[in-house]
Amino acid sequence: MAIYTIGDLHLSFNENKPMSIFGENWEGYEEKVKENWINIVTENDLVILPGDFSWSMYLKDTYKDFEYLNSLPGKKLLLKGNHDYWWSTVNSMRNYIKENNFKDIDFLYNNAYEFENKVLVGTRGWAFGEDAESKRMLNREVARLELSIKSGIETFGEEKEMIAFMHYPPIIKQDVQNNEMNIFIQMLKKYHIQKCYYGHLHSTAIKEAVEGKHFGIDFKLVSADALDFNLVKVE
Repeated sequence: MAIYTIGDLHLSFNENKPMSIFGENWEGYEEKVKENWINIVTENDLVILPGDFSWSMYLKDTYKDFEYLNSLPGKKLLLKGNHDYWWSTVNSMRNYIKENNFKDIDFLYNNAYEFENKVLVGTRGWAFGEDAESKRMLNREVARLELSIKSGIETFGEEKEMIAFMHYPPIIKQDVQNNEMNIFIQMLKKYHIQKCYYGHLHSTAIKEAVEGKHFGIDFKLVSADALDFNLVKVE
Protein backbone atom coordinates (compact mmCIF):
# COMPACT_ATOMS: atom_id res chain seq x y z
CA MET A 1 0.00 0.00 0.00
CA ALA A 2 1.38 3.39 -1.04
CA ILE A 3 0.70 7.09 -0.45
CA TYR A 4 0.48 9.48 -3.42
CA THR A 5 -0.34 13.16 -3.70
CA ILE A 6 -1.40 15.78 -6.25
CA GLY A 7 -2.85 19.22 -5.56
CA ASP A 8 -4.87 21.92 -7.25
CA LEU A 9 -7.12 19.88 -9.53
CA HIS A 10 -9.47 22.87 -9.85
CA LEU A 11 -12.26 20.64 -11.13
CA SER A 12 -15.12 22.51 -12.78
CA PHE A 13 -17.52 19.89 -14.11
CA ASN A 14 -20.37 22.01 -12.74
CA GLU A 15 -18.81 25.40 -13.46
CA ASN A 16 -17.65 27.26 -16.54
CA LYS A 17 -14.05 27.76 -15.43
CA PRO A 18 -11.72 25.96 -17.84
CA MET A 19 -8.16 25.89 -16.55
CA SER A 20 -6.83 26.07 -20.11
CA ILE A 21 -6.91 29.87 -19.76
CA PHE A 22 -3.80 29.43 -17.59
CA GLY A 23 -1.89 27.58 -20.29
CA GLU A 24 -2.21 25.06 -23.10
CA ASN A 25 -0.85 22.33 -20.83
CA TRP A 26 -4.17 22.45 -18.91
CA GLU A 27 -6.13 21.40 -21.99
CA GLY A 28 -7.82 18.08 -21.19
CA TYR A 29 -5.92 17.78 -17.92
CA GLU A 30 -8.74 15.86 -16.23
CA GLU A 31 -8.08 12.92 -18.54
CA LYS A 32 -4.32 13.22 -18.05
CA VAL A 33 -4.74 13.00 -14.28
CA LYS A 34 -7.24 10.16 -14.57
CA GLU A 35 -5.00 8.09 -16.85
CA ASN A 36 -1.96 8.46 -14.63
CA TRP A 37 -4.02 7.83 -11.49
CA ILE A 38 -5.53 4.60 -12.83
CA ASN A 39 -2.13 3.38 -14.02
CA ILE A 40 -0.41 3.64 -10.63
CA VAL A 41 -2.97 3.77 -7.79
CA THR A 42 -4.59 0.63 -6.42
CA GLU A 43 -7.70 0.35 -4.26
CA ASN A 44 -5.46 -0.14 -1.22
CA ASP A 45 -3.48 3.08 -1.76
CA LEU A 46 -4.11 6.59 -0.43
CA VAL A 47 -4.06 9.83 -2.45
CA ILE A 48 -3.83 13.18 -0.67
CA LEU A 49 -5.16 16.28 -2.44
CA PRO A 50 -3.78 19.40 -0.70
CA GLY A 51 -6.30 22.04 -1.68
CA ASP A 52 -8.16 23.69 -4.55
CA PHE A 53 -10.11 20.58 -5.46
CA SER A 54 -13.23 22.23 -6.93
CA TRP A 55 -14.24 25.60 -8.34
CA SER A 56 -17.81 25.18 -7.01
CA MET A 57 -19.00 27.82 -4.57
CA TYR A 58 -21.33 25.55 -2.59
CA LEU A 59 -21.06 21.97 -1.37
CA LYS A 60 -24.30 21.01 -3.14
CA ASP A 61 -22.70 21.95 -6.47
CA THR A 62 -19.65 19.72 -6.10
CA TYR A 63 -21.43 16.49 -7.04
CA LYS A 64 -19.83 16.02 -10.48
CA ASP A 65 -16.38 16.83 -9.13
CA PHE A 66 -16.69 14.28 -6.33
CA GLU A 67 -18.20 11.83 -8.79
CA TYR A 68 -15.01 12.11 -10.85
CA LEU A 69 -12.89 11.58 -7.73
CA ASN A 70 -15.05 8.67 -6.61
CA SER A 71 -14.51 6.93 -9.96
CA LEU A 72 -10.77 6.72 -9.31
CA PRO A 73 -9.13 3.93 -7.29
CA GLY A 74 -7.82 4.28 -3.77
CA LYS A 75 -8.70 6.21 -0.66
CA LYS A 76 -8.70 10.01 -0.94
CA LEU A 77 -7.91 12.64 1.69
CA LEU A 78 -8.71 16.29 0.94
CA LEU A 79 -7.20 19.45 2.43
CA LYS A 80 -8.70 22.93 2.08
CA GLY A 81 -7.30 25.39 -0.48
CA ASN A 82 -7.88 29.11 -0.97
CA HIS A 83 -10.41 28.48 -3.78
CA ASP A 84 -12.39 25.77 -1.99
CA TYR A 85 -15.30 28.07 -1.15
CA TRP A 86 -17.59 25.03 -1.03
CA TRP A 87 -15.70 23.75 2.02
CA SER A 88 -17.98 23.45 5.05
CA THR A 89 -17.74 21.74 8.43
CA VAL A 90 -16.17 18.28 8.46
CA ASN A 91 -19.47 16.77 9.62
CA SER A 92 -21.39 18.44 6.78
CA MET A 93 -18.88 17.27 4.19
CA ARG A 94 -18.78 13.74 5.55
CA ASN A 95 -22.59 13.63 5.53
CA TYR A 96 -22.59 14.84 1.92
CA ILE A 97 -20.13 12.12 0.92
CA LYS A 98 -22.20 9.47 2.70
CA GLU A 99 -25.54 10.67 1.29
CA ASN A 100 -24.18 10.50 -2.26
CA ASN A 101 -22.57 7.11 -1.74
CA PHE A 102 -19.07 8.36 -2.49
CA LYS A 103 -16.58 5.88 -1.07
CA ASP A 104 -13.26 6.24 0.74
CA ILE A 105 -13.17 10.05 0.76
CA ASP A 106 -12.31 12.01 3.90
CA PHE A 107 -11.03 15.42 4.98
CA LEU A 108 -7.95 16.70 6.81
CA TYR A 109 -9.02 19.70 8.90
CA ASN A 110 -7.80 20.23 12.48
CA ASN A 111 -7.35 16.48 12.67
CA ALA A 112 -4.88 13.79 11.61
CA TYR A 113 -5.02 10.60 9.55
CA GLU A 114 -3.02 7.42 9.96
CA PHE A 115 -2.04 5.26 6.99
CA GLU A 116 0.60 2.54 6.77
CA ASN A 117 2.11 3.58 10.12
CA LYS A 118 2.49 7.19 8.92
CA VAL A 119 0.57 10.07 10.48
CA LEU A 120 -0.64 12.68 8.00
CA VAL A 121 -1.21 16.22 9.26
CA GLY A 122 -1.68 19.66 7.75
CA THR A 123 -3.55 22.88 7.21
CA ARG A 124 -4.30 25.34 4.41
CA GLY A 125 -1.66 27.92 5.32
CA TRP A 126 -1.62 31.50 4.10
CA ALA A 127 0.41 33.90 1.95
CA PHE A 128 3.21 35.67 3.78
CA GLY A 129 2.67 39.40 4.30
CA GLU A 130 3.50 42.16 6.74
CA ASP A 131 0.03 43.70 7.13
CA ALA A 132 -2.06 43.00 10.22
CA GLU A 133 -4.60 40.78 8.43
CA SER A 134 -1.89 38.58 6.90
CA LYS A 135 -0.23 38.15 10.27
CA ARG A 136 -3.56 37.26 11.86
CA MET A 137 -4.29 34.64 9.23
CA LEU A 138 -0.78 33.21 9.39
CA ASN A 139 -1.01 32.85 13.17
CA ARG A 140 -4.42 31.19 12.84
CA GLU A 141 -3.09 28.69 10.30
CA VAL A 142 -0.04 27.90 12.44
CA ALA A 143 -2.42 27.20 15.33
CA ARG A 144 -4.46 24.91 13.08
CA LEU A 145 -1.32 23.10 11.99
CA GLU A 146 -0.47 22.47 15.64
CA LEU A 147 -4.03 21.27 16.30
CA SER A 148 -3.59 18.75 13.51
CA ILE A 149 -0.21 17.64 14.83
CA LYS A 150 -1.47 17.30 18.42
CA SER A 151 -4.47 15.34 17.16
CA GLY A 152 -2.05 12.95 15.48
CA ILE A 153 0.03 12.53 18.63
CA GLU A 154 -2.99 12.04 20.90
CA THR A 155 -4.74 9.62 18.53
CA PHE A 156 -1.88 7.61 17.06
CA GLY A 157 1.06 8.16 19.41
CA GLU A 158 4.26 10.13 19.00
CA GLU A 159 6.50 7.30 17.82
CA LYS A 160 5.14 7.26 14.25
CA GLU A 161 6.57 9.40 11.46
CA MET A 162 4.51 12.50 10.64
CA ILE A 163 4.19 13.93 7.14
CA ALA A 164 2.78 17.42 6.65
CA PHE A 165 0.62 18.74 3.81
CA MET A 166 -0.30 22.37 3.16
CA HIS A 167 -1.93 24.30 0.37
CA TYR A 168 0.04 27.54 0.50
CA PRO A 169 3.84 27.28 0.37
CA PRO A 170 5.17 26.99 3.95
CA ILE A 171 8.58 28.20 2.81
CA ILE A 172 9.71 30.95 0.40
CA LYS A 173 13.05 31.86 -1.15
CA GLN A 174 13.57 34.70 1.32
CA ASP A 175 13.59 32.21 4.20
CA VAL A 176 16.42 30.28 2.56
CA GLN A 177 18.37 33.38 1.53
CA ASN A 178 18.15 34.88 5.03
CA ASN A 179 18.55 31.50 6.75
CA GLU A 180 15.49 32.33 8.85
CA MET A 181 12.77 29.91 9.91
CA ASN A 182 9.27 31.34 9.52
CA ILE A 183 6.48 30.31 11.90
CA PHE A 184 5.43 27.27 9.81
CA ILE A 185 8.98 25.95 9.64
CA GLN A 186 9.36 26.51 13.37
CA MET A 187 6.21 24.48 14.01
CA LEU A 188 7.33 21.64 11.76
CA LYS A 189 10.72 21.61 13.49
CA LYS A 190 9.11 21.67 16.94
CA TYR A 191 7.46 18.32 16.21
CA HIS A 192 10.37 16.86 14.22
CA ILE A 193 8.46 16.69 10.93
CA GLN A 194 10.88 16.05 8.08
CA LYS A 195 8.61 16.00 5.00
CA CYS A 196 6.19 18.66 3.79
CA TYR A 197 4.20 18.76 0.54
CA TYR A 198 2.37 21.84 -0.72
CA GLY A 199 0.54 23.28 -3.73
CA HIS A 200 -0.96 26.63 -4.81
CA LEU A 201 1.76 27.72 -7.26
CA HIS A 202 0.94 27.58 -10.97
CA SER A 203 2.34 28.59 -14.33
CA THR A 204 5.24 31.07 -14.06
CA ALA A 205 4.94 31.08 -10.24
CA ILE A 206 6.22 27.50 -10.17
CA LYS A 207 9.76 28.81 -10.55
CA GLU A 208 9.35 30.53 -7.16
CA ALA A 209 8.88 27.21 -5.39
CA VAL A 210 11.40 26.14 -2.78
CA GLU A 211 12.00 22.40 -2.96
CA GLY A 212 14.45 19.96 -1.47
CA LYS A 213 15.85 19.84 2.05
CA HIS A 214 15.97 23.11 4.01
CA PHE A 215 16.20 23.47 7.79
CA GLY A 216 16.17 19.67 7.96
CA ILE A 217 12.80 19.41 6.19
CA ASP A 218 12.25 18.04 2.68
CA PHE A 219 9.81 20.31 0.79
CA LYS A 220 8.00 19.39 -2.43
CA LEU A 221 5.62 21.37 -4.66
CA VAL A 222 2.75 19.15 -5.85
CA SER A 223 0.35 21.46 -7.69
CA ALA A 224 -1.04 19.61 -10.71
CA ASP A 225 0.75 21.56 -13.45
CA ALA A 226 4.04 21.52 -11.52
CA LEU A 227 3.81 17.71 -11.69
CA ASP A 228 2.74 17.71 -15.35
CA PHE A 229 -0.53 16.24 -14.01
CA ASN A 230 1.15 13.09 -12.68
CA LEU A 231 0.71 11.93 -9.11
CA VAL A 232 3.87 11.81 -7.02
CA LYS A 233 4.61 9.01 -4.55
CA VAL A 234 5.05 10.07 -0.93
CA GLU A 235 5.74 6.67 0.62
